[in-house]
Amino acid sequence: MLVLVAPGQGAQTPGFLTPWLELPGAADRVAAWSDAIGLDLAHYGTQADADAIRDTAVAQPLLVAAGILSAAALGDITPGAVAGHSVGEITAATFAGVLDDTAALTLVRKRGLAMAEAAAVTATGMSALLGGEPEVSIAHLEKLGLTPANVNGAGQIVAAGTLEQLAALEADKPEGVRRVVALKVAGAFHTHHMAPAVDALAKAAEALTPADPKVTYVSNKDGRTVAGGAEVLERLVGQVANPVRWDLCMETFKELGVTALIEACPGGTLTGLAKRALPGVQTLALKTPDDLDAARELIAEHA
Repeated sequence: MLVLVAPGQGAQTPGFLTPWLELPGAADRVAAWSDAIGLDLAHYGTQADADAIRDTAVAQPLLVAAGILSAAALGDITPGAVAGHSVGEITAATFAGVLDDTAALTLVRKRGLAMAEAAAVTATGMSALLGGEPEVSIAHLEKLGLTPANVNGAGQIVAAGTLEQLAALEADKPEGVRRVVALKVAGAFHTHHMAPAVDALAKAAEALTPADPKVTYVSNKDGRTVAGGAEVLERLVGQVANPVRWDLCMETFKELGVTALIEACPGGTLTGLAKRALPGVQTLALKTPDDLDAARELIAEHA
């Protein structure tokens, strides 16, 4: 059984979209999406520097566009399940047929703008804790006033809060944590700091007509599978200000009997977690079109 997953913010790197735009029809698709949302995705995915694509309002549409483009390049496939990390859940909603491409890009553009506006109110950020026991780390974060915004499994938790709180974390790591690594994001996502963005996204979602998932859709909120399109959309709105439980998503993958995992472009983060948390599951990250042949072989074996 194959699961197709999509990464979240922070996975982007300068120029990562360049080789994908060389695929037949890709540049035209990206140009149409750019016109629809008022953002030059090709420019940001090929020419912009790291600071420019760190901007939440840019990074989120860029990631969803790249995920859709890379998955489409695999051909007509039917995975056993789909999931996405944070903003990657919108990408996963397209994999499952809940949203069409234009609806997904329109929603994520509004999501990025709303979250960027919310992040501008207070100087906030996110840092990954490498190592340590989840219970010990979470208690320590709460003592510092931080939120465990991403509980990723495989020994990784992401803390979110003000820059002062994150500096205190760097100086006072939880017992067992080897390193604290600042993430390439511009706000404390999945925390109360994003509450204003929830209202904006809820209004944007009212204009959409989601379809029920055509394949098993696994939600960040609690690792549950969701069968109704309206509930998927409701969860996409609410997750902006609530923690991502990728650890529970991976537990669900185990229960579903997943044997292979492919991560859409820009892949790497979720396959890394899966290698540690899902022993025996074959993994492949789509980084460039050079990875497509190997991915198709994996699909032929497991989809």
